[in-house]
Amino acid sequence: MTANILIVVLVVADQHLHTPMYFFLGNLSCLETCYTSTILPRLLASLLTGVNTISVSQCITQLYCFALLLTTECYLLAVMSFDRYLAICKPLHYVTRMNGRFCIQLADGSWISSFMLLTIVISLVSELAFCGPNEIDHFFCDLTPVIKLSCSNTSLVTLVTLIFSSIDTLPPFVLTLISYVYIISSILRIPSTTGRQKTFSTCSSHLIVVTIFYGTLMIVYMLPNTGALRAPNKVFSVLYTVLTPLINPLIYRLRNKEVMEALRRALQKCRI
Repeated sequence: MTANILIVVLVVADQHLHTPMYFFLGNLSCLETCYTSTILPRLLASLLTGVNTISVSQCITQLYCFALLLTTECYLLAVMSFDRYLAICKPLHYVTRMNGRFCIQLADGSWISSFMLLTIVISLVSELAFCGPNEIDHFFCDLTPVIKLSCSNTSLVTLVTLIFSSIDTLPPFVLTLISYVYIISSILRIPSTTGRQKTFSTCSSHLIVVTIFYGTLMIVYMLPNTGALRAPNKVFSVLYTVLTPLINPLIYRLRNKEVMEALRRALQKCRI
């Protein structure tokens, strides 16, 4: 969490990082700070105190915040891949197309789209009745375990969730995939090895983050959560909800010279 906050501060304070790529990175770091705050404090409190109870309203609130941030991250990662596509494949048009106003519109669109879709889903979930077993087989309030606890007819909310999940995840994933197909093909056409390495370094951090994010997401939500797969499913849930937001700042910091330079400049100012 501290590392994500540090990246946000660096992006805001250092003028050398006032570029579209770092604007979106700042948004992603801010999102992952909120992401970690949604699940980790409650999880740590349960582990330390042994109190594992949560009210229905608190559970739905946690579910809403988690789902909103997860969906927004899908959009933001797609926007960041589109930014790298323009920078690498259309460098002459990059400055004019990826201007400040367009960057803000893309970031705002990611948040607003997620907010609108998730508000509809969570409003349907909040109308469900919970009168049967009240134990969630998970370490946080995820959508599927919560719906399984309901004694109401869940066909409508399940259908709406399926439709909106497809809208939230499939288009951003396809856009990200297509962007990197074009990016990699453009890099391979660069004649010199040094040129290829230098160009790839501008998107390698994002590619690693995207691979980890979608890899764990697919394992958790596409594999059946039953029987022998239940325990591994929870492990991968920990990866993308807790560990990934903690690892991502390290990936960007260690593989990005500009972030390291900005951190070095900030430390020098603090010493002065």
